[in-house]
Amino acid sequence: MPGAADDAAPSGRPRRGSFLPFSPPDIGQAEIDEVVDSLRSGWITTGHKVRRFEQQFADQVGAPQAVALNSATAGLFLALKALDIGPGDEVITTPYTFAATVNVIIHAGATPVLADVRGDFNIDPAAVAAAVTTRTRAVIPVHFAGRPCDLDAIGGIAQRHGLAVIEDAAHAIGAECRGRRIGTIGTATVFSLHAVKNVTTAEGGMVTTGDRSLADRIRVMALHGMDKDAWKRFAPGGSWRYDIVELGYKHNMMDLQAAIGIHQLARLEHFHRRRLEIVRRYRTGLGDLPELTLPDSAVDGRHAWHLYPVLADCGRLAVGRDRMIELLAEENISVNVHYVPVHRFSYYRERFGFRDGDFPVAEGLSDREITLPLYTRLTDGDVDDVIAAVRRTIINNRT
Repeated sequence: MPGAADDAAPSGRPRRGSFLPFSPPDIGQAEIDEVVDSLRSGWITTGHKVRRFEQQFADQVGAPQAVALNSATAGLFLALKALDIGPGDEVITTPYTFAATVNVIIHAGATPVLADVRGDFNIDPAAVAAAVTTRTRAVIPVHFAGRPCDLDAIGGIAQRHGLAVIEDAAHAIGAECRGRRIGTIGTATVFSLHAVKNVTTAEGGMVTTGDRSLADRIRVMALHGMDKDAWKRFAPGGSWRYDIVELGYKHNMMDLQAAIGIHQLARLEHFHRRRLEIVRRYRTGLGDLPELTLPDSAVDGRHAWHLYPVLADCGRLAVGRDRMIELLAEENISVNVHYVPVHRFSYYRERFGFRDGDFPVAEGLSDREITLPLYTRLTDGDVDDVIAAVRRTIINNRT
C-alpha cells in the first residue's frame, strides 16, 4: 500500500483547503441588469421578454417554434398531453434518467415502458425496438450528460411504428447528432434551464418543435387553457376578453426568468468552449489511471458536456464507489451520482413490479458512476484540485 508520501498528488499538489461546490451557476452582470430592468418595468410575469427569449432560443437551435415554460418537466408533460397521449398508451424511455422523465408519463395517464441503455449511458435502440407493442405511442430518449442518442436508429423505429419522438434534452443544449442540432430532429425536444444546467433561467424549460399546431397547443395548455396570455390582454391595443379553449395547467415562464436566459443563451458558445477545456484537462490528468474509465470524447456529432461521468473499476480498489465519494468529500471535493436507475426506487418497484436485474447495463453503470464537477466557473486550479484528489483517492486505495 502507498505510504504517507502519497498524501500529496503525484504532481505534488496539496489537498484543497476549501470546499469545492458541485455545480453553481455562472451569472454575469448582464443577467443581473436585465432582471433589475424587469423589476423596474412593472412587468415581471409572462411578457415580451419571454417572447424575445423564445425567438432567440428557436434561432439558436434552428427550430421553427420554441415555447418557454417553468420547467423541463412541464415541457415533457405538456408534449405528451398535446399529443393526446394518456390512459391505455405506452411510452418507452430509459431507466437511466432523473425520475421526472418517467413521472410525466405516469401523470399523463400512460404507462412507462423502460428499455435498457448501452455503455455510453444512452438508450439502446435495439432495446427500444424490442419494447414496442400495439399500445406504444411515443419514445422519450434522454441525451445523457449532453451526449446525443442514436436518433437515426430511434427515428427509424418510430417511423416504422408511427410513434412520436419526444427528446429529453435536459442535458443537451448545443448538442448535435450527425450534423443536426438537437432541438430540430424529434417531434418535440425539451430542454432544461434549471440552475445547474449549461444555460439557466434559475428554473425553467423550453420545448422546440417544427410543428406549429403542437407549439400553439402547448402554449395554450401551459396557461390554464386560455387563448390569450396577460401580455396580449393588457398590452396597448389588447382586449380583456379571453376564452378557455382547453383544460389547461399553470406552467408559464416569467419575464424575470427570461431576463436571465436571454443573456445566458448569448454566452452558450463561450460556455461550451470552457467546458471543452475542462474536459480536456480531466482527460490529460486522469487518462492514465486504469481504475477509471473516462467518458468518450469521440461522438458522432457534438457533445454538450453538461456532466462528466467517470466509472470506477472497484474490483481494482480496496474501497467501493460510495466510499470513494466519501473520501473525495474529505478532500473538499463535491461530486455526485447520475443516476440511480429509476426502476430501483421503491415507488416504481411497488407500482410496476421492477426488480434488480431487469436492466443490467443501467445497473452496472450506476453502481460504478461518479460525476466530477464540470461548470464554467471552475478555474484551472480548481480542476487540478479535483484531479489531484481523484488520483490520491485511487492511488491510496489500490489493491
